Amino acid sequence: MEQERLNALVTLLDDPDKTVFEMVEQELLKEDEAIIPALEKKWEQSFDENSQSRIENIIQSLQFKKTYSGLKNWIAQTPGTQDLFEGFCAVDKFQYPDLNPLTLTLKIENLRKSIWLDLNNSLTLLEKTTILNHFIFNLNGYSVNLSNPDSPQNCFLNQLLETKHGSPVSMSIFYTIIARAIELPAYLVDFPKNPLVAIVDAELAQKVHGATRETEVLFYINPSNKGAITSRKEIDYHLKRNDYKPIEEFAEPKPDVLFIKRQVESMLEAYESVGYTEKKEKIKQLLSLF
Repeated sequence: MEQERLNALVTLLDDPDKTVFEMVEQELLKEDEAIIPALEKKWEQSFDENSQSRIENIIQSLQFKKTYSGLKNWIAQTPGTQDLFEGFCAVDKFQYPDLNPLTLTLKIENLRKSIWLDLNNSLTLLEKTTILNHFIFNLNGYSVNLSNPDSPQNCFLNQLLETKHGSPVSMSIFYTIIARAIELPAYLVDFPKNPLVAIVDAELAQKVHGATRETEVLFYINPSNKGAITSRKEIDYHLKRNDYKPIEEFAEPKPDVLFIKRQVESMLEAYESVGYTEKKEKIKQLLSLF
């Protein structure tokens, strides 16, 4: 949009005529987030609460449009090629539209480097996983937030890295990101109530996404329980005892995109539980992308 036209439209945001405002709003919402600085400047210069509220709503709508587009583009990538970290950041931008993924990348990289110092090629996958668990849960104290389980903040990677607390879904995604960063063949499993992480036979790791047959899972990790390690036999027993069918649906690794969907679903539940119903419709729009 030409600057002169943008300035004219922004000026009209103060117009008391509702019809004029709706026309201006419609035109501004055709644009992208590039016009947000002009809107923020107008907000700072305005002393009218109604006008400021109008501007805030337009800014939020433009930010959501960018979040929606970002998540849509991530989902549209070829299955198996999506970067789980990027998908998590796309969800973060729903609440934190100005989030700089580079900041989170640096934190993840620092974690990776710290763990890498204790690893060597002679270690088995189980030994490497034990070291990873010790670092994440014992040394750094990451855990599911049991004291405030319904908080929406549990759903966002930037908050998880800051507070070291998250939801069962966010903790599992975070764990998988770190595990892959140290080259473990880690994949998410859609276990009831909280996702598990499966360590897969390295030769089959590249075939997990879109696989039509059982994948050879070596063992499972429960990030919601301080990285407790369990076997397929124990998983099958639990699923059978609780009548979950078919067992493969809850025991086999699934594509990453499913767990970003689970993350958005948990975000919807969290906001509803604390009464932030105004975010409900927008989150449902995100869910419609999957």
